[in-house]
Amino acid sequence: MHKKTIKEITPLTPNDCFTIFTRVKKEFDFPLHFHEEYELNLIMNGSGAKRIVGDHIHVIDDLELVLVGPNLPHAWFTHECKSEAITELTIQWHRDLFDEKLLRRNQLSFIRNMFEKSSMGISFTKETIQSVLPRILSLSQRSGFDSVIDLINLLHDLSASRSLITLSDTTFVNNPSFNYNSRRLEKVFEFMNNNYHKNVSLKDVSMLINMTEESFSRFIKKRTGNTFINSINEIRLGHASRMLIDTTHSISEISYQCGFNNISNFNRLFKKKKNCTPKEFRENYSGNRVFV
Repeated sequence: MHKKTIKEITPLTPNDCFTIFTRVKKEFDFPLHFHEEYELNLIMNGSGAKRIVGDHIHVIDDLELVLVGPNLPHAWFTHECKSEAITELTIQWHRDLFDEKLLRRNQLSFIRNMFEKSSMGISFTKETIQSVLPRILSLSQRSGFDSVIDLINLLHDLSASRSLITLSDTTFVNNPSFNYNSRRLEKVFEFMNNNYHKNVSLKDVSMLINMTEESFSRFIKKRTGNTFINSINEIRLGHASRMLIDTTHSISEISYQCGFNNISNFNRLFKKKKNCTPKEFRENYSGNRVFV
């Protein structure tokens, strides 16, 4: 049915808490994909569209709210939806926004349980959606600290709601248990995030944590499932997509500012990773995007 599942590189940077993206559209056109971040997706006027989360397929109603955990494949397809004004509001936040130790505290046990279930995808009942709808819609009007508190409150209320419907079969979960919990790896990613616009070599990062290039190559692949080159390119593409949304810089300017020394290489990688060209990406993001 689907040629392939693509990994989406979201425009969230390490300094953001979360992002909210709102748009009104006539069709769903994003392919089956997964990403590292948690995603809460609200869809209104989408009756007849088809939702895929993991191995679960469902034709949706006019109001739907779904929480998708990290690395779980998901997508919505137009299918039989005839609406001219599908409204979609997507909230994405880093998987480490809530530290594991924090989630183990009693007061956060509901949120922790919900996050664990989100690895299969969670759908909320209409009653739950209607009770939190005004708060979800007003989130994009808030900013700064207040909006982070509002998000935590919202997640807590969702996690305490009576019926959380898990979607995918456990067996399907595409959530590699890579162990990111490593000071050395944190140091490497912090370095790459601070220097993505420069020419960062395998030698630079290996020296940073006193490893040989060969050992480091094996280490990063084993811990993240990704090669060094892929990791730095994903960071660069994340910053590039953020600049495509946030700035009016030309595509070649963005390419150079994000550490790609060759525009055709940037275009090719961008298309491969995001299934669209930088120009198309910029046009698709003509909704309202807020970063917190």
